[in-house]
Amino acid sequence: MRPRSKSCWAAWPSGNNSEKFIMRMVQCVKLGKEAEGLDAPTYPGELGQRIFEGVSKEAWQQWLAHQTILINEHRISPIDPEARKFLEQEMEKFFFGGGSEMPGGFVSPDDVDDNTP
Repeated sequence: MRPRSKSCWAAWPSGNNSEKFIMRMVQCVKLGKEAEGLDAPTYPGELGQRIFEGVSKEAWQQWLAHQTILINEHRISPIDPEARKFLEQEMEKFFFGGGSEMPGGFVSPDDVDDNTP
């Protein structure tokens, strides 16, 4: 069963009602809560449609950060067809599977002791 998205009105901080925009809300499959949805599809095809319908902006930003780690740690180029296939599989796992794992040996900058020489 696909998550349903809904829209709601929101006003800019000025409170001027003539400056309303539609904020799409989705039941985010990654965060497990209702959150602001993407403004437009971010990926083509059926996977892109599933992402648009059930992934929040916050979760998409998490994916972009994770994707950057994958690209850097695996030293791949997103223009390479094999790399794109790998990234699409990881994206599928990240949002709809058990999650995409960090590359072996990856150490987050947050986990590094600043006093290490």
